Amino acid sequence: MKKTLFYTTLGIAALGFSGCEKYLEKVPDNRSTLNTPEKVTQVLVNAYPKATYAAFCEAMTDNVTDIGTGTARNQNADSYFWNNVDATNQDTPEYYWNACYKAISQANQALDAIGKAPDPENYTAQKGEALVARAYAHFMLATIFSKMYDPATADQDLGIPYVTEPETVVNKYYERSTVKATWDKVEKDLLEGLPLIQDKLYTVPRFHFTKQAAYAFATRFFLYKKDYAKTVQYAAFVLPSEAWLDNMRPWLTTYQTAASSTEISTDMNASTCKANLLLIQTTSWWARDYRGVRYATSANIANVLKGLTGITKGTYAYRWFTWSSGLYNATPKYNENFIYSTASTGVGYVMFPALTIEEVLLNRAEAYVYLENNTAALKDINTWVSGRIKSYNPATHNVTEESAMTYNNQPTVKDGLIKTLLDFRRIEFLHEGLRWFDIIRYDLPVTHRTITDQEFTLNAKDLRKVVQIPQEAISVGRLQPNPR
Repeated sequence: MKKTLFYTTLGIAALGFSGCEKYLEKVPDNRSTLNTPEKVTQVLVNAYPKATYAAFCEAMTDNVTDIGTGTARNQNADSYFWNNVDATNQDTPEYYWNACYKAISQANQALDAIGKAPDPENYTAQKGEALVARAYAHFMLATIFSKMYDPATADQDLGIPYVTEPETVVNKYYERSTVKATWDKVEKDLLEGLPLIQDKLYTVPRFHFTKQAAYAFATRFFLYKKDYAKTVQYAAFVLPSEAWLDNMRPWLTTYQTAASSTEISTDMNASTCKANLLLIQTTSWWARDYRGVRYATSANIANVLKGLTGITKGTYAYRWFTWSSGLYNATPKYNENFIYSTASTGVGYVMFPALTIEEVLLNRAEAYVYLENNTAALKDINTWVSGRIKSYNPATHNVTEESAMTYNNQPTVKDGLIKTLLDFRRIEFLHEGLRWFDIIRYDLPVTHRTITDQEFTLNAKDLRKVVQIPQEAISVGRLQPNPR
């Protein structure tokens, strides 16, 4: 039976972002004739999801607990208890779903114009960006709203609709494909688009899929797909110089002497920060909520996270700041740009680091473990350690095969190295939502507690690890819901 994909049509898709014009770049009228490469380039400004998954993904992880106070947001509470989120505003699954499909519609409009151009050879760079952006948005949808790729079941698990044509009607018919079909199409778009990208096209490269950002995305895609050889292959293209430490966020230097959390978070989200490979402007309250909602990172959780680098026997360099009489502990990663729509109301915008140098380095280290190249894996792991441990001394602080196995109490070196990497990833990507993807990749259980000592557990194979697709897509669009 045919099913409908429900989301805003192309003409409406551009309207929600007019408030961002002063924030980043002028958004063109998508209904104009796209008859020049320059006009297509402008359309591609909106080919990136203007929303973040961090708020609801982070709330589902073991990085948060019940603070007992703070801002009450339904999406925060529902996510903490792994319930379906009924809210539809920013920082919700439905908002992210719609933002991804709006971004896809922009990419498809660009590709349609390129396909109809009398001189398509002059649009090569634009085609590359459109294809990779379309691949990224579909991939993120599939990662959140479908089961994680498993070669044994991917041809049976429900995927998401993969849209490759401009949307011209509200209720066009689509089908939920399988996970395998979805990921195959992501890979096709990614590999076709990557060699076409030309960095000279961009005025502010960090806001677009440069070659470097596209290669970084490829490392995430192939790591999650368990194609470890390709993960290593594309990581090498991200930084051929291997100067990882020089491009990581400067927690051992600049951030240590910063006078305030604002100084750190300003650099963390700056286009001049070399660690940021792709920045996306998002409509979000996450800059205030990650340290202010009820279910967030407490002082106790912070102490657990600080202990994740215990294997190094060193002191972790992250600076922690407290809010609300010490109830909240957080690392300063976000600034809000508030734009007034009336004299007293407005919308918050947050620059979100979608891809970073640190992720690529840790992706490659993980891939090396599975390729049984422990020497290379440890080199990458200890490169990360050298940029995160104060007064770093390789003789004292470096991770070894033996320490990975014995410190983590694991039966094999491989298990020990993976446990080490998951711990390092957990602390590195705090507040960014990536911990959730590691939880679903490795079938990790999560236990949440309330301040009244009630305990709730998400088991390894719990069906709720696949976020439910929006109710609108189920009821109006007739898309098949994820099983519960």
